Amino acid sequence: MGMTDPVADLLTRIRNGSHAQKPAIDVPSSKLKVEIVKILKEHHFVSDSIDLPNNKQGILRVYLRYAAGDVPVIKGMRRISRPGLRKYIGADEVRLSTHNTRGISVLSTSSGVMSNFDAARKKIGGEILLKCW
Repeated sequence: MGMTDPVADLLTRIRNGSHAQKPAIDVPSSKLKVEIVKILKEHHFVSDSIDLPNNKQGILRVYLRYAAGDVPVIKGMRRISRPGLRKYIGADEVRLSTHNTRGISVLSTSSGVMSNFDAARKKIGGEILLKCW
């Protein structure tokens, strides 16, 4: 039986791994997960990621990032749009979400998966997948 929300599973594994001070976590790979981790890497929330081959769908290994004193860089992650209740924001709301904010939001737009800062620059809205701070 497949899982209902693979993005929420990714966020939970990252959250649990950083609280347990693990150097890396493994999740089943998908294109969406790879894009989300790439955005988190661009904004310095994770240090690196690699795609490991597997007999089924592949494994995405995410290397977690810590500040001095083994303090996790990721303070919190929250899934916003979920399978039971989708959340969409327009271009104006995306622009407002870049002011006076901690962290980033990851959006799925018609131009692909991107952070709220990139979406504001391109003046497009979309489905808000998660917030990370």
